[in-house]
Amino acid sequence: MKIIIDRYEEKFAVVELENKQMINIPKEIIPTDAKEGDVISIEIDVDATNNRKENIHKLMSELWKD
Repeated sequence: MKIIIDRYEEKFAVVELENKQMINIPKEIIPTDAKEGDVISIEIDVDATNNRKENIHKLMSELWKD
């Protein structure tokens, strides 16, 4: 998904979604060097997700060992 930064307002960035809907998102999740008019990609990091799942599974296995 791609979003476009329309403007900044206080603690939020007002962004336009692909369906033209405008929403507010916290500035903290926007790259610090992003400016109005920039297009940002939001995507799933499959490798990081799988690594996280494996780590959680490992921790749970260690926790529930007999």
